[in-house]
Amino acid sequence: MSNTFGKIFTLTTFGESHGKALGCIVDGVPAGLAIDETFIQSELDRRKPGKSNLETGRKEDDRVEILSGTFEGVSTGTPIMMIIFNGNQKSHDYDNVKNLFRPGHADFTYFHKYGLRDYRGGGRSSARETAARVAGGAIAKLMLKTLSVEIESGLCEVDGIKANHYDFDYAKKSKLYALDANVEAQQEVAILNAKNNHDSVGGVVLTIAKGVPIGLGEPLYYKLDAILAEAMMGINAAKGVEIGEGIASTHLKGSQNNDAITPNGFKTNHAGGILGGISNGDEIVVKTHFKPTPSIFQAQDTVNTHNEAMKFELKGRHDPCVAIRGSIVCEAMMALVLADMTLLNIGKKMEHLQCIYQK
Repeated sequence: MSNTFGKIFTLTTFGESHGKALGCIVDGVPAGLAIDETFIQSELDRRKPGKSNLETGRKEDDRVEILSGTFEGVSTGTPIMMIIFNGNQKSHDYDNVKNLFRPGHADFTYFHKYGLRDYRGGGRSSARETAARVAGGAIAKLMLKTLSVEIESGLCEVDGIKANHYDFDYAKKSKLYALDANVEAQQEVAILNAKNNHDSVGGVVLTIAKGVPIGLGEPLYYKLDAILAEAMMGINAAKGVEIGEGIASTHLKGSQNNDAITPNGFKTNHAGGILGGISNGDEIVVKTHFKPTPSIFQAQDTVNTHNEAMKFELKGRHDPCVAIRGSIVCEAMMALVLADMTLLNIGKKMEHLQCIYQK
C-alpha cells in the first residue's frame, strides 16, 4: 500500500479511523522554516468533526503533537512527525458490518485486494485519515506563505444549488464554508433535509491559489494540473476535478476560451492559471466534485464475505455532506502540491543554482 505523496516535499500518513492514533511524516521541509504550531492546530480545528449539526456527531479534539523535525520553533531539515490521538471512537457501532460490505464504501475492494479489512469505520479508508493530510498541508502552507502564496477554498455547490458569486472571506465564517451568502440557507436546508431523511448529498469545492510564481510543473509527465487532479482525486469521496473553466470549456469556441495576454497579464483565466502543465502566474483554480456520503441510515442490499445476499442498516455517526469538511482537505492537498513543485523548480535554470552556490 502506497502511503506517500510528493517527490521532494513528501507527506506520509499513518493510522486508522478507530485505531489509537493517526498522523503523518512530512519530509523535505527546508531547514529554518518557522513552525507555527498554533496555525497548524487552527487548520485541524477547521476540519475536525462535530462542529455543527451539518456534520458528523463524532467529536474529536484533534490535538496535534509534533514529535520530531523542529528545534526552538523552526524546522531542522529532518522529517517532521506529527501525531493525533483518537478519543471518541464507538467501534461497536460497526459490529453489524464485520462480515458484510457497505455499499458505496471501500469495504468490498479492500477485502478482495488484501484478504482482510478493518471494518471499524473503514479503518485506513476512512476520511478520518485526512486529518493527517491537513496537518501536513499546514506545514506546506507555512512554507508557501514565505513566498506570498495564499490558498483559499469554499463550497460553490451543494445538492445542485450553485453559488452565483464567490466570497472567500465569507466562506471562512460560514459553518458550511459557503461561498455565496445568498444561497447558503438553501444549501443548509438541502443538507438537513437529507440528514432528516437518513440520506446524504454531494457538493463541489472551489479551491484557489494566489501569488503562485510562473514556471511550476513539468511539461510532460509531472504537469501541475495533472498532479493537482491526482491530489484532489485522492481525497475520500472525490469523483471529479476541473481545472479553470473545466468541463464548460468544451462548450466554448477557441476564440472564447483562449486567455488574451497583455503587458499587465492575462485578460481572463479560463486556463485556471496553468498552460502546458506549467503555472502561468495567474490564480490556480480547481473545482473538486464530491459524491454524496455513502454512509446513509437506510436499509440497503449487499452481500457478506461469503457472497450471500443480505440487507443491513448502518449505525454510527456520519457527515450528511462530506464536501463541507472536504474543502479544508482540498486546501491542504493544493498546498502540498505547490510546495513540492516549488522545490522541484529550483534547479531548472543555471541562474537559480548560481544564486545558491556561486561565491
